[in-house]
Amino acid sequence: MTATVATSIEYYRQIRKAQKEYEKARNFVEDIVLSFNRQLKREADKVGLIAFKVEESSAKADTSLKKMDNFEKRITPFEERLGAINHSIAQSTQTNTSILSELSGLELKIKDIEVSQETLRAKISDIEERVQKIQVTPRETIVEPQMGVMPIKRDKAMACLTDTEIAVLEMLSREGSKTAPEIKERVRLSREHTARLMKKLYEEGYLEREAGKIPFRYSIKKEMEKLMQKTENQTS
Repeated sequence: MTATVATSIEYYRQIRKAQKEYEKARNFVEDIVLSFNRQLKREADKVGLIAFKVEESSAKADTSLKKMDNFEKRITPFEERLGAINHSIAQSTQTNTSILSELSGLELKIKDIEVSQETLRAKISDIEERVQKIQVTPRETIVEPQMGVMPIKRDKAMACLTDTEIAVLEMLSREGSKTAPEIKERVRLSREHTARLMKKLYEEGYLEREAGKIPFRYSIKKEMEKLMQKTENQTS
């Protein structure tokens, strides 16, 4: 009986020890399970947030696709118009090419006409010089009391010029080439009036023009300068 009681007591002790170990193991497992559940919940929350973001991105993508579709529908008419414009431009280019070729031919004709005019002016100047040589007796001068001697009448080439135009030609003959602003200060005319005057003298063949830089520099033609010097010699 003593041995049985001792054995029972020892067995009870072992059972209590095992029970305590079991309780420790159970608490440890419960802690692990609880920690795992918490981690699992956090991961589930992350997955839910990612899913929400994916859904939001998908919604935005759908909206963008709809906008792209609308944009393509809107841009299609513009592409068609652009094609029509390109076609019109191509036709206009062909038309412009033909016009440019016609203008080139016209420009050559204009240059030929200008050359012919220069040749004709030179011939006219030569004829006028010959007429001057043929004239032997000078024209009469008119003397009035207290007024001095009236100058001899200008040559026919200058008969159609105004006093201001003749003054400009004389100034250029004496002082050399000048620009329109320089001439404006001397003749005391407006800028527009002076520009028209110089253009007229140039186009009618009295002046030459240096077109290399602006403002243009005008100089009297050699034939006209000789004619004016000859007229001044006759006057003196």
